[in-house]
Amino acid sequence: MGSVRPIRTLREEPPALHTRAMDNLRYIRETMEGASAFTAVPGWGGVAMGITALGTAALASTRSDQKLWLGTWIGEALISFCIAAWAVYRKAGRAAFPPLSKPGRKFALSFSPPMIAGLLLTIALYRAGHVEMLPGSWLLLYGAAVTNAGAFSVRIVPAMGLCFMLCGVCALFSPAGWGNGFMAAGFGGLHILFGLVIARKHGG
Repeated sequence: MGSVRPIRTLREEPPALHTRAMDNLRYIRETMEGASAFTAVPGWGGVAMGITALGTAALASTRSDQKLWLGTWIGEALISFCIAAWAVYRKAGRAAFPPLSKPGRKFALSFSPPMIAGLLLTIALYRAGHVEMLPGSWLLLYGAAVTNAGAFSVRIVPAMGLCFMLCGVCALFSPAGWGNGFMAAGFGGLHILFGLVIARKHGG
């Protein structure tokens, strides 16, 4: 006697409607997040960084010793980093926009390589006795970092980066005694100028 076989084979249960809807929503959210711009670039934070840079430039102009001059500006770099980090988290928090979202990570990853290059170049130039080349190198590489990262932000950010790069080029091919002035113009003046524009047009 042959075995009895069902006329129709059992089919797997289709995925629940809400499961498919959640998957679709997740995909849409991730796509929109990847395409959005990083808008948490802080305008008022840039203004604060510019003000501290102007103060540092005034202080550094009194430092005749290269080590003291370098130490003064390294201290300013640390202060500016803290201001920028605090301002980014504050602006992102107000906008309910996580700083470590996909656009934020792209911004940070694009910003980091020129800054790491700047750190290594600082060590190399100091050891070689070419401290006078640091202002131009710093401005140029900072501008490159801002320009790269600006591709994932609002349009004014890469424009600011290009201005920093131009300032750095001028510093590299100008007399060494002008370096501190270019530092004041770039890290001071450009930060304040563009910071005010960003604060006015892009929410602080």
